[in-house]
Amino acid sequence: MLNVEVIATEELGDRSYLAHDGSVAVVVDPQRDIDRIDALLARRGLRLEMVVETHIHNDYVTGGYQLAARTGARYVVNAEDPVAFDRVAVHDGDELHAGTMTVRVIATPGHTFTHLAYVFSDNTPDATAPLAVFTGGSLLYGSVGRTDLVDPARTDELTRAQYHSTRHLAQTLPGDTAVYPTHGFGSFCSAGPAVGGPGGTIADERARNDAVLEPDEDAFVTRLVAGLTAYPAYYAHMAPANLAGPGEIDLSPLPILEPRELAKRIAAGEWVVDLRDRTAYAAEHLTGSVGIGLGPQFATWLGWVIPWNTPLTLIGENPDQVAEAQRQLVRIGIDRPEGRATGTIDVLADGRPTRSYPTATFEDLQAGRGDRGEDPVILDVRRDDEYAASHIHGALHIPLPELADRLGEIPDRQLWVHCQSAYRASIGASLLDRAGFDVVLLADEFPHAQELGLATRETAN
Repeated sequence: MLNVEVIATEELGDRSYLAHDGSVAVVVDPQRDIDRIDALLARRGLRLEMVVETHIHNDYVTGGYQLAARTGARYVVNAEDPVAFDRVAVHDGDELHAGTMTVRVIATPGHTFTHLAYVFSDNTPDATAPLAVFTGGSLLYGSVGRTDLVDPARTDELTRAQYHSTRHLAQTLPGDTAVYPTHGFGSFCSAGPAVGGPGGTIADERARNDAVLEPDEDAFVTRLVAGLTAYPAYYAHMAPANLAGPGEIDLSPLPILEPRELAKRIAAGEWVVDLRDRTAYAAEHLTGSVGIGLGPQFATWLGWVIPWNTPLTLIGENPDQVAEAQRQLVRIGIDRPEGRATGTIDVLADGRPTRSYPTATFEDLQAGRGDRGEDPVILDVRRDDEYAASHIHGALHIPLPELADRLGEIPDRQLWVHCQSAYRASIGASLLDRAGFDVVLLADEFPHAQELGLATRETAN
């Protein structure tokens, strides 16, 4: 019987899968921290026969290359991908076998030019389980993968390919085929929000997926392209790493750095990132550090704002917090930070001056509580599309990924920094504080500003 187990990476909005027949397993699109897969294989008593990639990923470094190398499993990659390693090179229409499972390859260009889907079936005579299709970044739950990551100049071409690939799957596979996409759970690789919940079948997608329901290809293309938003800067480094064959990871504890060494690294312009929550960071932090609270969005935003290959040191409340940050970072190719430090800020400062800044709510802003006798600058660090939909009257808008390069545009006045939920604003406030600005973190959610009448009305999309 065909069984499918989900290995979710909620921090990046992606899923990997382990398909098996009770004895033999195939892994689809594994993340780089493959110890999770090793543990699942051991718990189920399975032998890994094959690892398959739907595409050369843009949003994370794959664990497929190392997983196959370590286990001796076959590593299946599109024959058209110019990889620098040996693999089982497959084409549209090929069939592979693992245990009682048959795996059929279907070309589904759109998310990338060489994107593939894999249809799994149980080839035992009394098989009753429906087919399963692993769709990567093509057919998502109620949506599709974005089409502007490979070559922005060819977005129109890829969007049209995505339209046809999605419809081909929907039209040619049986309705009870279970659909298992890699993206669509918060990943920036999705072209829109998943609208169908956590699971679905081909029949479900025929009833809810825009690419299937829209009969006008031009209308679909126009709508999808218009809805594409900014994506993380680190994406530029993922495909080259995956084509080269990513190296092994090292999640062992980082070297412990003493306070004097932390101060030297900050003085040298290196990034010393404080993992504590935004309230604790605002209350007191090392002068010159950057605050990026550890949570589901940590790796995405650190990878988006840090200059690539900048030496990185992590500050945490405890070793477990640092270890979790390491795990998130290896998934996007930040393999080995320089070191770690844990403990209270007083201990880590070792007598050196620390900094702090106040937090406030939108009610405080409405009450006009600037403390320098002048109206503060309201700095909105959300994306362009968020700002266009609704924003606070008179706000200065600089998206967070652009902030460090646009400090010269910011007036020398007190800055009240906000975003949608305060997470990006907390990062922006720390970057501004690091640059010497007088900041107030609006630790509040943007809908509250709308309720208070501070913001323009949200426009219809």
